[in-house]
Amino acid sequence: QVQLVESGGGLVQAGASLRLSCAASGGTFSRTAMGWFRQAPGKEREFVAGIAWSGASTNYTDSVLGRFTISRDNALKTVYLQMNSLKPEDTANYNCAADPGTPREFVTRRREDYDYWGQGTQVTVSP
Repeated sequence: QVQLVESGGGLVQAGASLRLSCAASGGTFSRTAMGWFRQAPGKEREFVAGIAWSGASTNYTDSVLGRFTISRDNALKTVYLQMNSLKPEDTANYNCAADPGTPREFVTRRREDYDYWGQGTQVTVSP
């Protein structure tokens, strides 16, 4: 059993930065790949970033590459998403998710591979 709670969202101006946090409880966090997804109104939920158990392997969707950074602190059982140079098109509800089934060195982009989900935190970027 894994529970995830996101925080750090808010309303910011374009060009600003936010850092999202996802605190985990239960399960074995250090052996679990983690990901961030987002869903904007009227759009499908999309993969944003993922990180493998060790933190050495990461993956990003093209639209955030170079602006967002995913990281994790296993001691604190927390995964982060540092978001810089935010754009209005980044506006969405952001969810973190846990994938205990993916091997150590990999991170998946597929929504169906993630077994546990947080309830989300809203990010709104004004133009």
